[in-house]
Amino acid sequence: MPHKVKDIKLAKQGKINIELAQREMPVMAIIAKDFKKKQPLKNITVACCLHVTKETAVLARALAAGGAKVAICGSNPLSTQDDVAAALAQEGVNVFAWKGISNKDYYRTLNKILDFKPQIIIDDGADVISLIHSHRAELLKTLWAGQEETTTGVIRLKAMAKDGALKFPVVAINDTPTKHMFDNYYGTGQSTMDGLLRATNILLSGKVVVVAGYGYCGKGIALRAKGLGARVVVTEVDPLPALQASMDGFEVMPMARAAGIGDVFLTATGDKDVIVGRHVKLMKDGAILGNSGHFNVEINSSDLHRLSKNHRKVRGQVEEFTLKNGRHIYLIAQGRLMNLAAAEGHPSAVMDMSFADQALICEWLVKNHQRLQKRVYNVPDEIDKKVSRLKLAGMGVKIDVLTPAQKNYLASWEEGT
Repeated sequence: MPHKVKDIKLAKQGKINIELAQREMPVMAIIAKDFKKKQPLKNITVACCLHVTKETAVLARALAAGGAKVAICGSNPLSTQDDVAAALAQEGVNVFAWKGISNKDYYRTLNKILDFKPQIIIDDGADVISLIHSHRAELLKTLWAGQEETTTGVIRLKAMAKDGALKFPVVAINDTPTKHMFDNYYGTGQSTMDGLLRATNILLSGKVVVVAGYGYCGKGIALRAKGLGARVVVTEVDPLPALQASMDGFEVMPMARAAGIGDVFLTATGDKDVIVGRHVKLMKDGAILGNSGHFNVEINSSDLHRLSKNHRKVRGQVEEFTLKNGRHIYLIAQGRLMNLAAAEGHPSAVMDMSFADQALICEWLVKNHQRLQKRVYNVPDEIDKKVSRLKLAGMGVKIDVLTPAQKNYLASWEEGT
């Protein structure tokens, strides 16, 4: 099958890693078994722009088991696990991904997966969907719908829909509870700390960690940093999450003030220029900057270069910038999403739910795409609840069931005090 990976000889280790991930993903195992039996995706081509990790491979296998032709590329230059990409290629998946891909080759791989003329797109950051709208409009004739799994991507797509620019329906995977309440919160929190510690090996106890953004991702990061003994400061632009951060026990202040007291700065906002030159000028000698947002725009690296007299790579995923004022600033993973570039991304157990949503939405789109309008849709509630039930069962957790009287009470208004 057509593919381009770093080294096909890495496939053996990749297969082992995928196998280990599968053991932590019982929901996907159930879906894959059901898909293999029912073949709901037979004769369907699914093009995926995702972080090519062992968990993503479990999704790709499930889609293929359901009869789909799968084409996949990486959604970030530093997030591909090369052994996993090799294993997928060896299994017959059309995969075009390698760690350290150039910007030019990145867009070539996006076009590669689109050359398969997919009916369904699974996107992570909306780059493929944007490319279709800007340069591959001929695909609109055969394309049914898309999916988007990140906060940043959903923001972009909702803006397109609002302006009437969206040319096909898209399901916002990110906005469903079984995704953002678990993947964003538990997954990002743990994997960001994992990336930070692998990259720097610093002791977090006693450090001041500044978390930019208090959405689900920022909440998870702040909680994990606190658990490791850090003093956590939160910066926000929205009064509601800022108020929640304050009541959760964190200090809340503008970045201009936090810049002078932070030891570690972690961004998770989905916006650009969260940390810029004026903030960097105020930072301590030895301050560490990292980003867990999808795109490398939250930390303005151009400002870092402009303010520096020299810079060098000091560890695998750490650059040291020596500022003109003599201070040293450390940047993790070029300002790209550190939880995947400097670590392995979210644990398999939490990705079990996100990818279950995506697999089941593929099946749902096959049945429902003809009645959908050109807008952003939420995941149907029944799919979200199905994933929740399957995950609880996979964890061996049982819950109560309402009695007929309780159901009656919740559905009526007659009973009072």
